[in-house]
Amino acid sequence: MHNSRNIVLISLLIIGILVILLAWNPAANRQETSEHPILVYCAAGMKPPVDVVAKKYEEEYGTPIRLQYGGSGTLLNNLRIAGKGDLYLAADETYIKMARDRGLVEEAIPLATVHPVIVVRKGNKKGIHSVTDLLRKDVSIGLGNPSAASVGRVTKKILEGSGLWKKIEAHTRVFKPTVNDIANDVKIGSVDAGIVWDAVARQYDDLEIVEFPEGRKAVQRITIGVLKTSDSPTAALRFARYLGARDRGLPEFKREGYEPVDGDIWEEVPKLVLFSGGVNRLAIEDTIKRFEKREGAEITRVYNGCGILVAQMKTGKIPDAYFACDVSFMDQVADLFYDPINVAETDMVIVVPKGNPKKILSLADLTGQGLKIGLANPKQSALGALTVRLLKGAGLLDAVEKNVVVKTPTADLLINQIRTGSLDAVIVYRANTPYVRDDLDLVSIDLPNATAIQPYAVCRNSPHKYLMQRLLKAIESEQSKNLFKEIGFRIQKELGNSS
Repeated sequence: MHNSRNIVLISLLIIGILVILLAWNPAANRQETSEHPILVYCAAGMKPPVDVVAKKYEEEYGTPIRLQYGGSGTLLNNLRIAGKGDLYLAADETYIKMARDRGLVEEAIPLATVHPVIVVRKGNKKGIHSVTDLLRKDVSIGLGNPSAASVGRVTKKILEGSGLWKKIEAHTRVFKPTVNDIANDVKIGSVDAGIVWDAVARQYDDLEIVEFPEGRKAVQRITIGVLKTSDSPTAALRFARYLGARDRGLPEFKREGYEPVDGDIWEEVPKLVLFSGGVNRLAIEDTIKRFEKREGAEITRVYNGCGILVAQMKTGKIPDAYFACDVSFMDQVADLFYDPINVAETDMVIVVPKGNPKKILSLADLTGQGLKIGLANPKQSALGALTVRLLKGAGLLDAVEKNVVVKTPTADLLINQIRTGSLDAVIVYRANTPYVRDDLDLVSIDLPNATAIQPYAVCRNSPHKYLMQRLLKAIESEQSKNLFKEIGFRIQKELGNSS
């Protein structure tokens, strides 16, 4: 009886284990396998590195990558007609710009550079050493179709510049839709020479490269763009980032003869730090949240007075990007960053209680006897430094200082204090006031130096400089610009003053 009971228990245990094993699917536990395949329209010349990287990505994350190869121009037309797809990898950045202009591409990530070269069979028996040699009667040539292949478009452009295009066009035996077709024709002897990308030529052991001056000057940047038709832009961006990462996809481009860009490092979920002057917070916070979600990234925002932020940077706390309150505080740390872009500007204003009981109508009125004035701290904030400059320029600094009862590191603290009735007036940015204009009154300051310009710059040492450049693009988007305007900024590019 005891043995029978043991047999029953063992049988039940075995059945339980079998049920668990049958129900367990390791792949199902990986979130990535639930994603639909990523469809990539890819320039044919990029096939060797992209094939390898796509396979590695599939193995690492379980996301299928579907690659459709063709000439950059042909693919651009195809994706426009198809109305579907996730990524478009073009052999030169011009096609990405064209796709943007047609409303097809959102973000773009650079990968590598190439330039046109003449290619001949090994040994160069016909002695082809220049573009003019291609015009000899004993030389047959093949070129890329300018409307289909990127190398064909670039070839036409540079030869038009030297006045040789019409003659070369008339002498060309065959125009091909992809750069690989041209190289293959030269390899099998269908033509004596062709013009292809240098990196593609290096992939053929039977071919020899002939450099020419016009080609060396026509360097093109291979770029991948995220299509607006993508149903999973975050997944598409993640593969694009993987392809463009200096420690993932880009080494494969280098192995195949391409000159890769100095890409970002790979992180499945990039973690970044943005320093920003407090005045920008209301304008950019929603944009950053949307950007984090789309990119699959985490951005730590440090909002503070720019004087405090600059002091932190000078002690070694360097962010991935800095969005300053004013150019004067970007200048103090300029050596840490790439050239800044001026994004917006905002005026300085006097803020008083509703109804303006003290009848303050100008800077000069801030010198009135018995007034309680609040200013920003000039050592801690751009607003404070600009306020000192403004009052000095008007010859009022000492007289106003006699009435100053509080100095704060940010404008928000000044706004809070005047709302409580403890101050008679404060000087802040117009962009600090969007949500208090019904409760307080604003007095304009009609002086030329009563304006702050807000620049954005990416840190030279950031491991995610391209991602932070894309954040700038998001901040410059129409949706973001409209928010800037609502809050009280003017857009620099619309003023024609962007750097």
